[in-house]
Amino acid sequence: MTVPIGSGRGLTNVEGHTDFDIVWPWHREGGLDRGATAVLRVKNEAPSLRFVLPPLLRACDHVLLVDNGSDDGTGDEALRVAAAAGLADKFTLKDYPFSVARAGAEHLAVNERSVHSLAYFYNWCFSHVTTRYSWKWDGDMVLTTEGEVSMADLSWQVGMADVVIRFPRHGLYVESERRAFLDLGLRNIEEWGFPMSPDFVYSKAPEWEIRTTPDEIRQFALPQGLCVELKWLDGDEFAHWTNPESFATSLRNRRKRREWLVWNALQAGEVPEGVIEITAPEGVHVVDHVTHDWLPRAPRPFQVDDPDHAKLHLRA
Repeated sequence: MTVPIGSGRGLTNVEGHTDFDIVWPWHREGGLDRGATAVLRVKNEAPSLRFVLPPLLRACDHVLLVDNGSDDGTGDEALRVAAAAGLADKFTLKDYPFSVARAGAEHLAVNERSVHSLAYFYNWCFSHVTTRYSWKWDGDMVLTTEGEVSMADLSWQVGMADVVIRFPRHGLYVESERRAFLDLGLRNIEEWGFPMSPDFVYSKAPEWEIRTTPDEIRQFALPQGLCVELKWLDGDEFAHWTNPESFATSLRNRRKRREWLVWNALQAGEVPEGVIEITAPEGVHVVDHVTHDWLPRAPRPFQVDDPDHAKLHLRA
């Protein structure tokens, strides 16, 4: 019989780095506090943080950012943004000094209990949560105006509930301060909100980590238009994957295949069907324009055809 990962008091790593052993937070004295914490695991996300952190800090009880060896000043930028927003008291920065295997073949070859494993890294990050609920968040995910309101409302309501929340996001490919491309041609809604309990921990999957869930669990799916995922066209969007070229033929990873196709089309000067070109007004950054104005005003619902050859129909 296999012992569930979340049983016992925690995990040790195979390298013997005792300072980075995991103690499950539900064993903390006094139990977990009511509320929700967003956990970001980041590397070289400094350009995105001025857009990501302020609405997230306003929407959650706490934000924990774990910096995994950034060399672009990500940690300092995170502290600066939290302070500038007047919300430094809701922000915690931690460092994880070990290189983490890239998703795909590199991840598959690493022992699940290694400090270099995606699964171990994620469990270590979430072991520092002290609230009853957690949001798995990425360092490039930006809430829209209505997304911030929705998440703030949910963050206290789910405080004592066993429910998984699926949060939609749309790729926003940023070319310059005023021009970007919004991909509404893929319906992508993943599990981003989880209770903090032994039933919800990370284990190893073939290409990346996966959060375990009970066989029966209530799930809520939020509507489209609440969050965008920033993709800087002058950056290296796929650095955390072993072999991103495999996305082009992947049957298992429809989302990454779509991102790979859109990214390469835009690099070639082509705008795929389902992708909207957006230009911000003078003096307004396109990320702020999309999240504060364009998406909140866009007609609902967003309707698309086949997600790989999507044609967008906006209905009034």
